[in-house]
Amino acid sequence: MSLRATARIAAAADGGLPVLASDGPLALRRTRAAAGWTRVTVVGAMSAPLGGDRLAIETEVRDGARLLVDSAAATLALPGHSAEPATYDVRIAVGEGAVLRWLPEQLVSAHGSDLLMRTTVELAATARLVLREEQILGRHGEPPGTLLTRLTVRRAGRPLLDQELTYGPGAPGGWDGGAVLGGHRATGQLLVVEPDFADKPVEPGLLGEGAVIAPLAGPAALVTAVAPDALALRRLLDTALAALAPS
Repeated sequence: MSLRATARIAAAADGGLPVLASDGPLALRRTRAAAGWTRVTVVGAMSAPLGGDRLAIETEVRDGARLLVDSAAATLALPGHSAEPATYDVRIAVGEGAVLRWLPEQLVSAHGSDLLMRTTVELAATARLVLREEQILGRHGEPPGTLLTRLTVRRAGRPLLDQELTYGPGAPGGWDGGAVLGGHRATGQLLVVEPDFADKPVEPGLLGEGAVIAPLAGPAALVTAVAPDALALRRLLDTALAALAPS
């Protein structure tokens, strides 16, 4: 039987969590944070997402709040009994003067899995955001499943970024070619939205051999990276994070 589950987070400016609701495999825990921050860690309570599952996390960072969301382990997309793809929806709203650092562990697309992951973010004009996504295509020594990811971000009601990527046997031909992954099995993005970038735009450039920093048409920068494995990918993105949004 396919699973339906939606976990919910709401963070307030006083450091409180008016809403912290776990559901199904999505167990949410308040964890220790640096001064001035509220931190929530997502703890996987069972194997998911499987084929046909419908999972979601809804997060509201209220005006003036500072929230860090991370996870205790990687998310593993697995094949299930259903022929339908699994879906994992992340829906985020960040209010005026609020800050969100969304830094989960990697998403691993196991052989035979089929997952559609959608992340939708609504930002107020003075909101700040650091968002990291990492996709690992297959466990060690196996080919990947089919993975479609979409990241849509709006700021002050206007589009900032809308990006869709597809990998694996269900993707259009060429996804693993020299112009896309070039045989790499780890890929990721780091999005930093910072109002101060309006006066001091980020310069485009290369970061090592597998990453590029690109300013967006707004006070934001996007880092896109490919690497042979998860460790090399994280090192690239950590370097970018330290340069663009030091904590």
